[in-house]
Amino acid sequence: MTTRQPKKRMGAKDIAAVLRSRIDNGDIERQLPPTRVLVAEFETSAETLRQAVGILRAEGRVTSQQGKGVFVRRVEPIEFAMHRFEHGNRRDDVENGIDDWKAAILELGRVPSQDTPTVSVERAPADIARELGVEPGTFVVARRRTRRVDGEPFQLADSWFPTEVAFDTPLMDEEDVTMPGGILANIKNRQYAQTRKVDKLRAWTLTADQAVRLGLPTGSTVPVLRHVRVGYNSAGTAVRCMVTIAPGDLNTLVYEIED
Repeated sequence: MTTRQPKKRMGAKDIAAVLRSRIDNGDIERQLPPTRVLVAEFETSAETLRQAVGILRAEGRVTSQQGKGVFVRRVEPIEFAMHRFEHGNRRDDVENGIDDWKAAILELGRVPSQDTPTVSVERAPADIARELGVEPGTFVVARRRTRRVDGEPFQLADSWFPTEVAFDTPLMDEEDVTMPGGILANIKNRQYAQTRKVDKLRAWTLTADQAVRLGLPTGSTVPVLRHVRVGYNSAGTAVRCMVTIAPGDLNTLVYEIED
């Protein structure tokens, strides 16, 4: 007599893998089936299914809407030419409030926007202090922005300035400010205009605050890039450290290098 082995229940990771595959191949295009349908299909509990959906949410593949269900998150990524950004003949359009970043997104045929910047005076974290060449804990000005493409958060752009650079300038204004060549080229007799920039790029793990600003759940496993650009004036002094956090599923950063 043959004894039938009990069917092994699928765990949350297994269910997430099946749903992920269905999303990737287009079988699930817009919205996941109702919980009761998936619980019955996978012969699992509502809690296990909740955990599976949580995995997909942490990956940035789905979003939940209270009372409406779980929806597939489909956002077309961009290829952003970092070698052109803030380099050479900038594309600032002061009259229409289009800075070089917005102009770059418009060239891709997409719609750029930025949340209202927040400005604060803070003690410099060790990594920012190192880039600006000041002692850790020195007071600096932080100007934080969330950059959107087609209404979706695509990048965080946080710029840090020595107080002597930012105080009594439009850098302290919590509003979009567009100037030809950038703000630093238009303040304090151009003594802080950037003449050289150094870029540093590394993989990064989102902090809880960064995840919230990007509309992702705390603990998100979306891979991200951390791009640091330090600008120096003609005297060789660091006048700005801009840190861009770019989710890897939405951003390809492009550099073109001439021989």
